[in-house]
Amino acid sequence: MDSSSHHDASASPLAGRTAIVTGASRGIGRAISLHLASLGANLVLNYSSSSAQADLLASQINPPSPAPPRAITVRADVSVAADVKTLFDRAEEVFGKMPHIIVNNAGVLDAKYPTIEATLEADWDAAFSVNAKGTFLSCQEAAKRLARGGGGRIINVSSSLVGLNAPGYGAYTASKAAVEALTKILAKELKGTGITANCIAPGPIATELFYAGKSEDDVKRIVGMIPMGRLGETTDVAPAVGFLATDAAEWINGQVIRVNGGVV
Repeated sequence: MDSSSHHDASASPLAGRTAIVTGASRGIGRAISLHLASLGANLVLNYSSSSAQADLLASQINPPSPAPPRAITVRADVSVAADVKTLFDRAEEVFGKMPHIIVNNAGVLDAKYPTIEATLEADWDAAFSVNAKGTFLSCQEAAKRLARGGGGRIINVSSSLVGLNAPGYGAYTASKAAVEALTKILAKELKGTGITANCIAPGPIATELFYAGKSEDDVKRIVGMIPMGRLGETTDVAPAVGFLATDAAEWINGQVIRVNGGVV
């Protein structure tokens, strides 16, 4: 191998591989998608409601035509099994092979921050439907398909709130704790397949989801708890996901990696 092709491999460790990112159109999902694209991956960008942000993201990743696309958008509700199946089907149809990487990032948070006593049953169900069941359905589909493709990476997005146990986040934190348990068991069940399953657990990150329903004082109080003295940026999270997606991370399996500036 000449040095130029060797250089390409190190710069593009995910070249020729396909990554599905759920909840890709904004926030952490968007940063993860851009980062995986920069490492050479083809992207299946999942969104649930508005296509505009997903389409914009795809246009940022895609080369000028007539070059083949490197990113497609797929509308899907991750809490619906048939939608999740479609997501994987589209990845295979467009990019011609089994996806190698799945990042389960889609999530919902109740911006009223109620106590558990005051949490509405419908809001509890919504948190578990997307955060826990959505991750479960996607992991189930990934386990079936990635094994046929000769291995891969399942990267679930949890939250450092599982370690912090902050009041007002009962349903959300419980749903993310479920994701962490699921991930650890999945890693063991996938023995022999070449698939790893890990969790990234971000701390407070400056996104729409984070700011929703919080006052300036709330934000200041949270920043005061972080040893690094600032909120995280989505670009603080994306490289950790990128590393887990590469071959270099093969020996990291069944782990929860907290990316939180030391808050917990």
